[in-house]
Amino acid sequence: METLVIVESPTKSRTIAKFLGKNYKVVASFGHVRDLPKSKLGVDVENNFEPTYIIPTKAKKVVSELKKDAKAADEVILATDEDREGESISWHLAEALKLENPKRIVFHEITKTAIEHALANPRKIDMALVNAQQARRVLDRIVGYKLSPFLWKKISKGLSAGRVQSVAVKLVVEKEEEIKKFVAVEYWEVLADLKKAGQTFQAHLTKKDGQAVDKLEIKNKAEADAVLAGLENATYIIEKIEKKETKKNPMPPFTTSTLQQAAANKFGYSSKFTMSLAQKLYEEGHITYHRTDSLNLSQMSLVAAKDFITKQYGEKYSNGSKTYKAGKGAQEAHEAIRPTHAEHTPDSLKGELDGPRLRLYTLIWQRFIGCQMMPAIFDSTAVEISANKYTFGANGQILKFDGFLKVYPMKFSENEMPNLTEKETVELVKVEPTEHFTEPPARYNEASLIKALEKHGIGRPSTYAPTLSTIQTRNYIAKNEQKRFYPTEMGNIVNKVLVENFPEIVDIDFTANMEKELDEIAEGKDTWRKTINDFYVPFDKNLKEKYEDVKKQNTDIKTDKICPKCGKPMVEKLGRFGRFYACTGFPDCKHTESLVKIEGQAKPITLDIVCPKCGKGQMAAKRTKRGKIFYGCDQYPACDMATWDKPINEFCPTCKSILVQTAKGAVKCSNKECDFKR
Repeated sequence: METLVIVESPTKSRTIAKFLGKNYKVVASFGHVRDLPKSKLGVDVENNFEPTYIIPTKAKKVVSELKKDAKAADEVILATDEDREGESISWHLAEALKLENPKRIVFHEITKTAIEHALANPRKIDMALVNAQQARRVLDRIVGYKLSPFLWKKISKGLSAGRVQSVAVKLVVEKEEEIKKFVAVEYWEVLADLKKAGQTFQAHLTKKDGQAVDKLEIKNKAEADAVLAGLENATYIIEKIEKKETKKNPMPPFTTSTLQQAAANKFGYSSKFTMSLAQKLYEEGHITYHRTDSLNLSQMSLVAAKDFITKQYGEKYSNGSKTYKAGKGAQEAHEAIRPTHAEHTPDSLKGELDGPRLRLYTLIWQRFIGCQMMPAIFDSTAVEISANKYTFGANGQILKFDGFLKVYPMKFSENEMPNLTEKETVELVKVEPTEHFTEPPARYNEASLIKALEKHGIGRPSTYAPTLSTIQTRNYIAKNEQKRFYPTEMGNIVNKVLVENFPEIVDIDFTANMEKELDEIAEGKDTWRKTINDFYVPFDKNLKEKYEDVKKQNTDIKTDKICPKCGKPMVEKLGRFGRFYACTGFPDCKHTESLVKIEGQAKPITLDIVCPKCGKGQMAAKRTKRGKIFYGCDQYPACDMATWDKPINEFCPTCKSILVQTAKGAVKCSNKECDFKR
């Protein structure tokens, strides 16, 4: 008797095969074996949204082999991943192979114990999960295939729209608008360096006449100087000392979102790369399933972690079996991401895992073991110091017990205070004001954009990585040298068109509510066809109305260039991958050219500011060979005017040089010998 077990990947099949006997044959489907056709919509909107599934060309050979294997087997077990996507793959396999009664097994980890337990507890395919995935696929197909032609007519051919992706682009666009509107505000901080018995510590101004001094309350140098005047000949007296023990609790185990965020922050990994590494670690049996929003941990893993911590570090480090609760909507039946074996330390796997996989495994192992350890304990000291009518505050912190920090390192500052007593006087070393400017909101990076999507309920664990990857591939958003996202010109235009014509598609609440409806389908509380119909009827009505009055978005820019083929004027056009020159004689003349190159870069973006050095050229944003932005005259090499800070069309009242804006939003004189700031 032979049992056929079908999984998605060859790596997963090899790992599972190690735990099964000779009566089992484990094979891979290489992902989906059926999908909607690429050449057409593939959804019959007139017939209750009936989808048309085909076997893609690349899957035909695999399906043929699987049919032979299934025919030869006594029973077939479908062992695809435990989420909606995995359930859908199992259903498509059953349909494509015409399986009558396939068994379905699921497991959170690929270990001998987990596989044996799953085999002992098979079930049928869960059609509620299949329908939830089917609803998402059909929804995304309708939005993509119906909206994309509209964008072609409105903007440019080759563009595409996505249900979740468009909301992600909107978040990036709105963040950029916040940054552009931001106006830096000047404020000053007053710091005092104090000394006791040869040990110096720093204190900052916190109160005046007993009232708290707000961060932005000292608005300029004159006000800061007034504080200094009020501190002349002051005696600095320790008025209050508060000592207490503070705790820093360990972080919960990883979910898909928090793993992607941590890997981005710690290693600079993209979410796509992180998920590819996690996929390999899961399929090789090193970690539990990596697409999850649950913080649940199995009882077996808790016992294993407790035993490991006690043996390795001692009982004082173990926090028993600590459990964590995820937010509303999380699938508690699933588990958090953790190592399959607590005792498999990163050091023990150094010969088996390569650099990136070992780094990610180490992060997962440290987070899991750390979450079962005691909090770190600090001795904290808070001091209030009076000086005339002002009060200063100083804080100290010393690590007393490292707890979970022993395995999960985190940045913290130790600042030891001298041995102080109340009412004693301390020596003033110096007191001085420091100028600051409020900073604009930070652009999203991989970690913060995923966090924002999760916070708003946009997408699910399996969608974050492909969403970010897709909108970068489409050239709607890009990364600067700090690996932070900004919208491209095309991204801004597409977002504007969607906001003006299809506001619900890019509405955060609408998209989040759609995710909830998909969850209800997965729970069997709603039907997928009704959900699609509720969305499609108003969407289609609006789309037809917009098509009746569609006007081409004018993104062309006139130039002085003449077409070398027909002699007609050339214009700058905006295409999928940026701007290019095109002949106005199209379609009779199809001549195009890439933009003029300057210093090996694409044409710089002019700022409408006359060069302050030569008076003839225009200041323009350029890039160095390494991609760093700077500003220079567009008449280079005739004029070598250049600055790292962005020029503004204003001039210094002191020396008449052009003013520039720093990365932090402060405005100052471009003349290094002039100290004008505002």
